[in-house]
Amino acid sequence: MAKIGFIGMGNMGYAMLKGALTVFSKDELIFTDVNTDRVMTVTKETGVPYTETNAELANSAKFIVLAIKPQFYNQVLRNIENVVKEDNVVISIAPGISIQSLKDSLGFNARIVRAMPNTPALLGEGMTGVCYDDKLLNFEEKDTISKLFNSFGKYRIVEERLMSAVTCASGSSPAYVYMFIEAMADAVVMKGMPRAAAYEMVAQTVFGAAKMVLDTGKHPGELKDMVCSPGGTTIAGVAALEEYGFRNSIIKATEACYDVAEGFNKK
Repeated sequence: MAKIGFIGMGNMGYAMLKGALTVFSKDELIFTDVNTDRVMTVTKETGVPYTETNAELANSAKFIVLAIKPQFYNQVLRNIENVVKEDNVVISIAPGISIQSLKDSLGFNARIVRAMPNTPALLGEGMTGVCYDDKLLNFEEKDTISKLFNSFGKYRIVEERLMSAVTCASGSSPAYVYMFIEAMADAVVMKGMPRAAAYEMVAQTVFGAAKMVLDTGKHPGELKDMVCSPGGTTIAGVAALEEYGFRNSIIKATEACYDVAEGFNKK
């Protein structure tokens, strides 16, 4: 029996599989996907075997990762509900779908790990929020979960009530960062900078600024103040961002993201 099986080979499923390959052997992994061409491609690239059906995968792996979009959960859960056993651990990465609702769908007190990774996992730089009932898993199972989520970035254990907030903080927010990079690049292209140089300079600056927050432990406001010389260029730009609602637009985006994440579990 394989240790970890992945249902779904979209961006996140593939990122998790690639990360897992750095700490688990090919023989410990298995996957499936509805796209026949996709499974052939992934097996050719990774050497990891695949199964023909979701039920076959669930019968062949200890840990079952549901790497699919929320709208496909009901169908997939119906495929595996008669196969998942008490010794399985089901890992869900869908926003807004609670642990209890997954147990209800499977029809018994299944052991569920709920997680929210993000797309930088494709480069081993993901950030994942993870929650589960500590009492239901043994040390070896917790160690496997830790190894899996560390294999494609960092993770943090959180309370389940915070999982929609995790979706806002790290799951969806890379898109906002890409929009910021694109907008900054467009702005300096308007001032004559070649586009390739603009993307490189802005993206590296975002990367470096994020590393400053992580490595120094300083408050982001303190780091911002370190760049803002009195009467200088930066404080002028900061004032313009405040005038045009930069902070408020981020807060509003987060509220919209949160509402949708919470809504998934009410459908």
